[in-house]
Amino acid sequence: MRGAVLHAPGDVRVEDRPDPRIEQPTDAVIQLAAACVCGSDLWPYRGIEAVNGPSPMGHEYVGVVEEVGSDVRTVQPGQFVVGSFFASDNTCAICRAGYQTHCVNRQPGAPTGAQAEYARIPLADGTLVATPGMPDDDLVPGLLAASDVLGTGWFAAVAAEAGPGKTVAVVGDGAVGLLGVLAASQLGADRVIAFSRHEDRQRLAREFGATDIVPSRGDEGVAEVEALTNGLGAHSVIEAVGTQESMLQAIRATRAGGHVGYVGVSHDVSLPGEELFFSGVHLHGGPAPVRRFLPELIDLVCTRAIDPGRVFDLELPLEQAAEGYRAMDERRAIKALLRP
Repeated sequence: MRGAVLHAPGDVRVEDRPDPRIEQPTDAVIQLAAACVCGSDLWPYRGIEAVNGPSPMGHEYVGVVEEVGSDVRTVQPGQFVVGSFFASDNTCAICRAGYQTHCVNRQPGAPTGAQAEYARIPLADGTLVATPGMPDDDLVPGLLAASDVLGTGWFAAVAAEAGPGKTVAVVGDGAVGLLGVLAASQLGADRVIAFSRHEDRQRLAREFGATDIVPSRGDEGVAEVEALTNGLGAHSVIEAVGTQESMLQAIRATRAGGHVGYVGVSHDVSLPGEELFFSGVHLHGGPAPVRRFLPELIDLVCTRAIDPGRVFDLELPLEQAAEGYRAMDERRAIKALLRP
C-alpha cells in the first residue's frame, strides 16, 4: 500500500509500505476513505518533537472495514466506520467512566499510520463505531472530523462546562479551536468569544456560532474578554493550542469559579503555582476521549445538524501529503484532507 512517512523534520514522503494485516483477534483492517493532517502532526514536522527514524503518520481516519479478527463482534466487513486516535476496549472501569483515552488497554488507534490506503485498528470493538449505512460522499469530511478534531473540540467544551447562560472564550483558531466554537454553540452557550487574527478563520468561527471576535493575544486579549464580561472574565474557556502563552491566556481569561477545558498538546507549559492557587479556576482536559462522543457526533453529522467538515479548506490526493503538511505549517490551510 501507499502511506505517508515522516523521515525528518520537514521531510514527508508517500512510500510503498507493507499492507496491514490482522495481528490480534481483536483487530480490524480498514480501507481508508479519507484521512487528514493533524495540528499535532506539525510538532514533529517542525522538529519540536523528536523524529526517531521513519515514522508512519496519521491518526484521524474513516473508512470501510476490510477484515476483522476472530474476536470482533460489533463491526463487520463492508461497514463504514469512524474511529478514535487511541484504541480502547470501551469496557474497563476507566472507559465506562467516559475516559477511553486512558483505557487500561490503551493503544495507538492506527499504529500502521492512517495517512495511507489501509490501516490496522486494534481493539476494534471498542474503538470503531459504524455509521448508519454508507454515508453520502459529502458527509465524509464531517465524519472524519469526528474522529479527532470535532471530538476534541467537543470534549474541550464539555470540560469547560459550556452551556446555557455561559460565556465561552476559545483560545486557538485552528481546526480544534474552531470546532470548539461549534461545540460551545451546540451546547447552548449564550455567548462565544473566539480569539483569532486571521480573517478566514474569523469568518468560519462566526459561521460556527461565535458572537464576538478578539484579535488580541496574551494579557491584551484577556483585557478585551474582561471588557466584554463586565470585568469578570468568561465562565468557560477552551484552550486549543498547548503553549505557555495560550494556557496562561486561557486561565487569566476565566472568571473565578469558571472552568478551563484544555486540549492543546502541551509543550513546555509550566504554571505559576501562586497565580493558579489564587485564580479560583477549574482545570480539566488532556487527550480527548473521542470515543465517548462518537455515537452522538456521528448522528449529528449524518442528520446534517452540523457540518464540521468545513474546517477542511484543502483537499489533496494522498500522494500529495507533503503539500498538506507544508500548507498547514505555513498557515495557508486550516486543515488538509487526504484522499487515498
